[in-house]
Amino acid sequence: MLPHLDAAYGLARWMTKNDELANDAVQEAYLRAFRFFGSLRGDDGRPWLLRIVRNACLELMEREQSSGTEAFDEERHDEAAAGAVVVLPVNPEAAAIARAERQLVRDCVAGLPRDFREVIVLRELHGCSYREIADIVGVPIGTVMSRLARARRLLQGQISQRVRRDETGT
Repeated sequence: MLPHLDAAYGLARWMTKNDELANDAVQEAYLRAFRFFGSLRGDDGRPWLLRIVRNACLELMEREQSSGTEAFDEERHDEAAAGAVVVLPVNPEAAAIARAERQLVRDCVAGLPRDFREVIVLRELHGCSYREIADIVGVPIGTVMSRLARARRLLQGQISQRVRRDETGT
């Protein structure tokens, strides 16, 4: 299960939009995976683990909502920490443009509804197959395909809208 730790954390981070909750969800998921390791069928534990991570995220987010509290999001409140390590690029202008483009995509993905965000993250960032995504999310492959198509359309629209807005300055 350790080889899938990065994928587990990445999924949890995208789902919760919060480092603290993501860490809690991954820790809870690994405890559950250890406890229920006997229920693993087949030899590929990645979809099985990511489904546990997804469920742990959903439970933690529901608990947070019902308690009326919001966990501190260090990334949102401490941008200085993100820039603590400075590496001078060969071409500073190109690096700045690439950084801005990555941030634009991250922001647009984060703004997607959860059902669309989770399938796009699993497919595009973690390279999961449609079958794996269907197993993780617990929906038919056709639903995965339609959610991916809708997520991509929404992303394209959001990115185009933001680029136009930035170009016109409005």
